[in-house]
Amino acid sequence: MTTRLVLLVLGAWCLALRADAQYSIDWFKFAGGGGTSTNAQFALSGTIGQHDAGQTMTNGQFSVTGGFWALPQAVQVEGAPLLTIAPAAPGSATISWTPNTPGFVLQETWSLTPANWTNSLSGSTNPVSFSTAAAAKYFRLRKP
Repeated sequence: MTTRLVLLVLGAWCLALRADAQYSIDWFKFAGGGGTSTNAQFALSGTIGQHDAGQTMTNGQFSVTGGFWALPQAVQVEGAPLLTIAPAAPGSATISWTPNTPGFVLQETWSLTPANWTNSLSGSTNPVSFSTAAAAKYFRLRKP
């Protein structure tokens, strides 16, 4: 009888402590998703549930930064071509857009802050192949 009473009191005490607990998930506790992205030269893997709000990891040539993604917003204009980029031979990629949309020119810039868009040497040639050995480069289509 005494053992049952002790177990009952202990169980009630544990339930009371559990009900009083405060639960929260801070913004920096869990990564958004997992998966692997690869090409002929590189692989980038992410895992669900790993801490990622630490310092930026670098090796002198590349860097990985954790946290929330702030994606730029783009407005899709009706009738505008779909711009795509795909890996080509090792060390190169191909940019192409919907072929039935004349009058668009490919532009490029090295930085988005501030953006200094210039017409690509390829102009309106579609598709365009380029080397991926250079630093980051941004592309867009513009109809003058």
